[in-house]
Amino acid sequence: MSAPAPPVTAPHAPRPVTPVGILAAELDAVLAHAEAGGLDAAALERLRAARDLAAGLDPYLERATSPESPALADLARRTAAHDWRAHPGDTGLEQEMLSGHVEGQLLRLLVHATRARSVLEVGMFTGYSALAMAEAVGDDGRVVACEVDAEVAAFAKESFAASRAGARIEVRVGPAADTLRALAGAGETFDLVFVDADKAGYRDYLDLLLGSDLLAPHGLVVVDNTLMQGQPWRGTTPTANGAAVAAFNDALAADPRVEQVLVPLRDGLTLVRRVPEEPR
Repeated sequence: MSAPAPPVTAPHAPRPVTPVGILAAELDAVLAHAEAGGLDAAALERLRAARDLAAGLDPYLERATSPESPALADLARRTAAHDWRAHPGDTGLEQEMLSGHVEGQLLRLLVHATRARSVLEVGMFTGYSALAMAEAVGDDGRVVACEVDAEVAAFAKESFAASRAGARIEVRVGPAADTLRALAGAGETFDLVFVDADKAGYRDYLDLLLGSDLLAPHGLVVVDNTLMQGQPWRGTTPTANGAAVAAFNDALAADPRVEQVLVPLRDGLTLVRRVPEEPR
């Protein structure tokens, strides 16, 4: 039995990045203010109940979900321990970009459920989701992962090298749109596509998938961050990413080529399938 991995101290505490996490943080702040201001006991109790309901959801999902593999747990530890603020350039990378345990397990189950043997990932970061899906495709399957940042890709490959399933992952470094066009030109087809890249590019990526044979006729597209911290419906001025996701969601809902469902897991996952053409 191998020795347990040493504890990892993150360079800074993770910030809430999902609607439920943000809600819990807001309720916690309101509760602290109310306690200091002498709000009556009944109102304080209701605030605590609301805070606990929101704050307890994600930890409960973790406990109720099948555990991650040791390789995935190690990859998550490495990602949390890295100081992404020191990454060269103003890239906006942060540990919160990791897909994580529950989302990774859902992707594994989707690979199993669709019997996918060829998986495409648009936007890899440190490789958690790529490795989770690679663990599920089987020895005859493969995952092609697109990543624009060469140093992040190298970071991911170090984790892949320590896992048997990592050998099933082929990393393509460069702008994702260029990689998709190259794959389409080479006649590649994928059973499942996971999109988790720059949000402004989402509509173009989906058009490339639907306008080519990249997506198999029975294929499934999974798009991440489609709740974008609640920005699409909160009524506040959105960030550039929030505006891009809201526009993507609206365009997707009006697109007759597909049917989709937005699942409120973490920061939102939208499952998309191409609608078969009606026979003429």
